[in-house]
Amino acid sequence: MVTPAKVLKKWSLFEGDKVIWMILFFLALISIIEVYSASSNMSYKTGYYWKPILQHGGCFLLGGVATILVHKIPCRYFKLIPVFGLPLSVFMLVLVMFMPKLNNASRWLWGFQPSEFGKAVLVATVALILASMRDEVGAQRRAFKWILGVSVVICGLIVPENFSTAGLAFLVVLLMMFVGGIPWKQLGSLVGIIVIAGACLFTFFRFAPDSTLSTLSECPGLHRLPTWANRVRGHGDMPESAAEYDITKNPQVTHARIAIATCNVIGRGPGNSVERDFLPQSFSDFIYAIVIEELGLGGGAFVMFLYIVLLFRSARIASRCERNFPAFLVMGLSLMMVTQAMVNMAVAVGVFPVTGQPLPLISKGGTSILINCVYLGVILSVSRSAKQKSQTEDDGIGADGIPAAPLAKRDAGEA
Repeated sequence: MVTPAKVLKKWSLFEGDKVIWMILFFLALISIIEVYSASSNMSYKTGYYWKPILQHGGCFLLGGVATILVHKIPCRYFKLIPVFGLPLSVFMLVLVMFMPKLNNASRWLWGFQPSEFGKAVLVATVALILASMRDEVGAQRRAFKWILGVSVVICGLIVPENFSTAGLAFLVVLLMMFVGGIPWKQLGSLVGIIVIAGACLFTFFRFAPDSTLSTLSECPGLHRLPTWANRVRGHGDMPESAAEYDITKNPQVTHARIAIATCNVIGRGPGNSVERDFLPQSFSDFIYAIVIEELGLGGGAFVMFLYIVLLFRSARIASRCERNFPAFLVMGLSLMMVTQAMVNMAVAVGVFPVTGQPLPLISKGGTSILINCVYLGVILSVSRSAKQKSQTEDDGIGADGIPAAPLAKRDAGEA
């Protein structure tokens, strides 16, 4: 029998996992407050006091619409993302290399960052490969070769202009291969090669003469080599005494640490930041330092808690899926967001070298907000589908919605 309650539920704008919707709401609220606060210096200089909040709020409004639209799409259609998105992503990543450079990097294509789109397509492609090439034990050996090939192409095109984004994307691919049951021998060999190569690269960045770096930077695709080396060298270099510290040498890290150190545990209060006037990219890459300065350690911990809940909630959604592709897709997208958030936070507190990675759904940036809202839309679409199936079918799934078989051992097929 069709009741009014069922009709309203069917046409509800906000379906799917309610916790994910609440996470989006809290992150958006914190973002709008903190970005407006961090942009106050820019507003003062231009005289347009409401422009930052209107601009940023407009980005979230567009992102919210994208989330609503995407989460209404049946998750089986997301298998078309690699088919159309992979060639389009490669085309845009090649084209952006010929665009004018900003800060010695070409990352923008008519106001859009192709690397963000490339990360999403890469996750969807890896999820499709893991779901298609598997048997009763786990992923087939040939799946590893296909994943590695696609990852090398996408990440290889991102590396010249954005090394940290390429590294982050490849790290997420590694985590997806681990979750997807890639044979330990193949995965272990790849991790070993990465560790050795990373150690060699770190040693080169740390000790290579500036003349060598300058010469190599003239080679195609290596124009940002001195920047990478400076970031590695600048991390962890502390003078013996405070009197010897040069505050102008690395202002981003310095003022971020001052902001965190002066939060007085409880914070200065929203809009009362001092370091926002001195910290470069305070509304983008280093906004987490401003969050802690204004909201205190509790506010910083709450933001981290939201991302952790997002990861665990996505894992729960993936565990409810009957098919592998939507499960791997949800895990890949959530890992992408949460890993990037943890890297950003680690940079802000001085644990990790400067990478230029924004804090998902909090930092200012139209492309980043839009793409991450689409990520959540996809996760919500899968959660909506999984919830409907758990309510209408009984295929061996228990009362708590957890399948009897592990994620890596489910049968492949259409969602």
